[in-house]
Amino acid sequence: MILFVRQLSVFCLIALPLGAATQAASQNAPDAPLSVIDWLGERPKPPRPSRKPPVKPAEAPVARSALPPAVTVAPLGKGGPRTIGLVPTKVTGLPQDLWVGSTAEDIAHQLDRLPELHLPVAHSLLFTILLAQATAPQGDAKQGDTLALARVRTLMEAAALDPAMSLIEQAGVDTSVAHFDLWIQVSLLLGTEDRACLRLKDKPFLTTDYGVRILCAARSGEWDTASLTLGSAQALALLPENDLLLLDRFLNPDLYEGAAPLPGPREMTPLKFRLLEAIGEPQPTRNLPPAYAVADLRDIAGWKAQLEASERLTRIGALPDNRFLGIYTDREPAASGGIWDRVDALQRFDSAMSSGNPETIAKTLRPAWRAMQQAETEVTFATLYAEGLQGMKLTGASAALRDRVLLLSPLYEQVVGGDTQSAEIAFLAQIARGEAPSATPDIPHAQGIASAFSTPTPRSGLVELAQNGQLGSAILHTIALLEDGARGDTAALRDAISTLRALGLEDAARRAALQTSLLERE
Repeated sequence: MILFVRQLSVFCLIALPLGAATQAASQNAPDAPLSVIDWLGERPKPPRPSRKPPVKPAEAPVARSALPPAVTVAPLGKGGPRTIGLVPTKVTGLPQDLWVGSTAEDIAHQLDRLPELHLPVAHSLLFTILLAQATAPQGDAKQGDTLALARVRTLMEAAALDPAMSLIEQAGVDTSVAHFDLWIQVSLLLGTEDRACLRLKDKPFLTTDYGVRILCAARSGEWDTASLTLGSAQALALLPENDLLLLDRFLNPDLYEGAAPLPGPREMTPLKFRLLEAIGEPQPTRNLPPAYAVADLRDIAGWKAQLEASERLTRIGALPDNRFLGIYTDREPAASGGIWDRVDALQRFDSAMSSGNPETIAKTLRPAWRAMQQAETEVTFATLYAEGLQGMKLTGASAALRDRVLLLSPLYEQVVGGDTQSAEIAFLAQIARGEAPSATPDIPHAQGIASAFSTPTPRSGLVELAQNGQLGSAILHTIALLEDGARGDTAALRDAISTLRALGLEDAARRAALQTSLLERE
């Protein structure tokens, strides 16, 4: 019955403008053809016969050929696939139909099986396809919902919480219980759960999690409702004993004043993380998944915790470069050793760049570079300072190091190999321009990289996937293949870079080759 009313409403919305447009057309163009629903209104009087030849209306012919028209097939009663994404096609360079040939279940399975990524270009490529505006696979609306949930879940696991929040809200947070549960998890990690609780107050059927219901009732000031819900959960054993104890301490802190802290949960969840923080027992995030490290970026966390979180999130591409620099230069180092030495080295180099003195820059460049190597944040460092270093007059070892920094930056194509440079820089400069290298130096991964640009061997199966409307799936396979190559599999590295080039991802292919050569990763 609801479906019939909606269809009737849609018909009315369509029919009314159509009737108005038809009436206007009849008034403005007497010779225009009559509409099939002209009888609904008052028909105009027929024009008087004229001896002049009739004027042919300026209409396209009914048919241009005898061939049957193209037919689009879609299941009756099902909504068409939705287009979801944050970054438009003109920015990503990816077509909008990169998922249409796959099934949402297959894509979700691929995302779950992705290996741990180490190369920055692999993280960047993964974020690009997850955030790209793309049409869901063909089929019913469940295909789009399943794919949207898989994309948001992967972003959340990769600590890209702000994009995950925007994407789940675009998909519709009250579309299903699964959508809302994912929204509340991201909200708890960001500390913005009040909006989700407000939505839950209006639509309590959106979750079956009693812990979330108790938290939201308390946050809304409905303590009686929260206590009653907790009492019911305790009486019916609806939650594990440890969870009930945590919720009891949250609702009744006075009863546990002076009590020993609770043991850390065996399996952390965003809800437990926030509840423990609320009762004054915050958990360290060092051994937790990366998404929990976002909480350490807040001002209430100590500066060392912010520094450690910024390094961790920068390594996986989840923190903007300027945010990393802002945290690193926020204040003077409080001690020496470890992370404090890295902060000191970067701050000295940043001051040198601000002064523009080539001698000071040359003196502070190498210590800063070593510090960034220890933190595995070299690509961020290169992105931040490449433009300033490019026109700097440096010589000797400082100039060679400057070229390595530029090769890891967006300006990698502008490094010019010459006779005065080492064989390694000359080789990488040719790769940066997409040229087949004239010689192969004795450096790690050189053989596989050189083969990808001189005699490329893309995986035919992955290229066929892309040609059959499964470009997203082909890219995910290639990312996994690239990680195998970065770990020492020369054939996998050659095929991965070759496949990226065959798929039209030339920038990613060149960055992958350069990063594999220049970054030292265990």
